[in-house]
Amino acid sequence: MPQISNENCMQAVRNLLLLFAAMLLFACHRGSEEPRSNADIAALDARTAYDLALAAYDADSIQRCEQLLNHAIRQATESGDLHTLYLAQLQLAQSLAWGNTEAALDMARQALATYERHPDSPRNHIIILDNIGTYASQLAYNTDTSFDQALAYALRAYDLAQSSSDSLGTEQLAQTLTTLANIHWAMEHYSEALQCARRAVACAPDNLLTSAQQVLARCLVSCDSLVAAERVYRSMRPDEDLRTAYVIQSSLAKLALHRQDVAAAEEAIDSAFAGAEELYYRSLQQKSEYYQNSLAQELERERLAYHSRLQRRTLWGGIILLLLLAAGAAYVVRQRLLSARRQLEAETQLRRQEQQLHQQELHHHQQQALAQQEQLRQRDGVIEFLKDFILQRSAVIQKLGESAERHVVLTSREWSEVERTLNAIDGDRFARLRQRYPDLREEDVQLCILTRLRLTNRAVGNIYGVSISAVQHRKLKLKKEVFGEPDPDLPFEQVLDSL
Repeated sequence: MPQISNENCMQAVRNLLLLFAAMLLFACHRGSEEPRSNADIAALDARTAYDLALAAYDADSIQRCEQLLNHAIRQATESGDLHTLYLAQLQLAQSLAWGNTEAALDMARQALATYERHPDSPRNHIIILDNIGTYASQLAYNTDTSFDQALAYALRAYDLAQSSSDSLGTEQLAQTLTTLANIHWAMEHYSEALQCARRAVACAPDNLLTSAQQVLARCLVSCDSLVAAERVYRSMRPDEDLRTAYVIQSSLAKLALHRQDVAAAEEAIDSAFAGAEELYYRSLQQKSEYYQNSLAQELERERLAYHSRLQRRTLWGGIILLLLLAAGAAYVVRQRLLSARRQLEAETQLRRQEQQLHQQELHHHQQQALAQQEQLRQRDGVIEFLKDFILQRSAVIQKLGESAERHVVLTSREWSEVERTLNAIDGDRFARLRQRYPDLREEDVQLCILTRLRLTNRAVGNIYGVSISAVQHRKLKLKKEVFGEPDPDLPFEQVLDSL
């Protein structure tokens, strides 16, 4: 029964430990589902941080985006992931361009240097060069410096886009031509700007057509081609882009004023103001929706964080309770094991004492048996001594002892006296022999008597007046034919003693 209880306790301890491990894993999993804080960013790899930065940029979380991008750049530099490194540098330059054009230009140059160490996509190469040209032209325009560097980068991007247009399509070519048109326009090279803008509109896909047309119209205005510019403005389709619609209407108003067409100017101005007002209210609505969404997200994060903390506390409380139960069960099992061990040791000690007592009793019995054997041996010695003493006192036997030196003849009475003496000493041996073998002759009985008296074959031969070989032959015949002993090598004395 104690053994069964211990097994049950050990099984309970194992179940508690398994439950503890499951709860710990669940707690860790719940912790991993929380929104990532600043401390969590340090555990991200480069690619994950870059993907999260893109999501933050799309959600207008610029500060969060730049924080993730800086971490992605550090991790990619340490791990040697050049592809992720230049992508993160390029995205960071795009984020910095909103407020710091010089920092954006420097980061874009770093992205170009990284890409040149690991060139893998001509499209990305064109994008990097085009962005550098754009940032350099913005910086030159803001600081009133030379546009030569911006133009050089833009021309490199254009040459690469033109050579890769068969494999990449015309999107990159249209983008680089638009950038060149803007740079030439800023440099007041209006004819070159107009030429690049017309080529950009000719090859621009749908997603870039509006921006290319806007640049073309601006270049036409600068070249005093007001009718062509108005035609371009009226052909533009801004759709839901209210900012572009406002730019179109305000530009049409300016063109109408140039033509001194008051009615058209008023209509364009009214449309521009209506578009601006709609743009303003839509911006307010978008801003309100953005703040409401941000507030809802913040509340949701706080709720999730609160539930996560509550769940963690509950889980840790359960874990601590399980640990206490496991410790209690382990203590009970330990006490039972110690009790069982003490009981086993006591039983072992008792068995050891019983074995010692048994060995002592066995040794005592062996000593008694040895003493009895010694007593029997001493008694047999005394008996043999008495037998020999009796035989030595018999005159007939003394006479037979002289047969080794001379011929001895015994009468029938003397033979009977010797037989009676031996029967008295040996417990009627020869009487039983006669009874068992009734066909024995007197000569055979006498030979057995002489053999019992330990007389040699020579002495027996002197008594019978025959040779030693005749005595041996007679003993062999008697042993085989009368007593039925088949072994010729077994001495006659042993055969006689066994009978």
